[in-house]
Amino acid sequence: MKTLDALMGLCVGDALGVPVEFLSRDMLRNSPVMDMTGFGSHNQPSGTWSDDSSLAFCLAESLTRGYHLADMAKLFLAWYRAEAWTPHGRVFDIGIATAKALQKIAQGTSPMISGGVGEGDNGNGSLMRILPLIFYLKDKPIVERYKIVAEVSGITHAHVRSILACFVYCEYALLLWAGKEKGEAYQEMQQTVKQFLETYPVVNAIEVGKFDRILKMTISDSEENQIDSSGYVLSTLEASFWCFLTTADYKSCVLKAVNLGEDTDTTACVAGGLAGLYYGVEAIPASWRSLIAKREDIELLAEKLHLAYPYPI
Repeated sequence: MKTLDALMGLCVGDALGVPVEFLSRDMLRNSPVMDMTGFGSHNQPSGTWSDDSSLAFCLAESLTRGYHLADMAKLFLAWYRAEAWTPHGRVFDIGIATAKALQKIAQGTSPMISGGVGEGDNGNGSLMRILPLIFYLKDKPIVERYKIVAEVSGITHAHVRSILACFVYCEYALLLWAGKEKGEAYQEMQQTVKQFLETYPVVNAIEVGKFDRILKMTISDSEENQIDSSGYVLSTLEASFWCFLTTADYKSCVLKAVNLGEDTDTTACVAGGLAGLYYGVEAIPASWRSLIAKREDIELLAEKLHLAYPYPI
């Protein structure tokens, strides 16, 4: 199932990066991650996924019941309170913008206006969880796809830069899901997004210009020292595309993402989602999959998502 390919792909990448989150690239160059490990930065056992996967799973679960922002926000809040989709019954990591938005929601703010809109609210907290949305977006016109992505990102991250990053990522993922070769899909995504932004100027030119390396150039031509792996949304988008496009299998992709350092779990989660979708769950090392916390729950969730949005196998 493509739903399982995507969910397990993002989750395994996330878990691979959790033990070394915040470590520098130089430190990881001297002692690179080569396998699934445990403890480290967050003192969690092997196979533990972070808020990245938790919120992606919350989104996926909500989508099995249809498209309801209030339900998504309710599940996000349940996770924040350690009542839903934690690997071991507690929350050990959360982004600042996400925490602020969920606190607003807890106080009664609508999810339509809960996300941060300032330039400083452009962490990668909505990008890391957005992938399950593609299963709902399929076959919808591009204008509607953008509107839906904006709403779902906006629950926690409502600045246009975060929204556009999520939109670009989803457009690329949709093409991979359709069976396009990844280089061909990347070029088609570039053309589709550029044409959309020219036809429907929903994003100002200054903001669009920040995406030039992704939309006008070939990000895979960049050198590693040109790729930033911080928690900034545009950096995560660029790094995940770079890792996916410059490797030939799932394992190489997520290890490359983790060993960039800094926001290791999220870079590998975002890259791993693409790689899982493209190569399939069987391409993920079985020894890694076997360690994943609540693996059977994730598999059941993927099946429910597939049944909600069926497609030919």
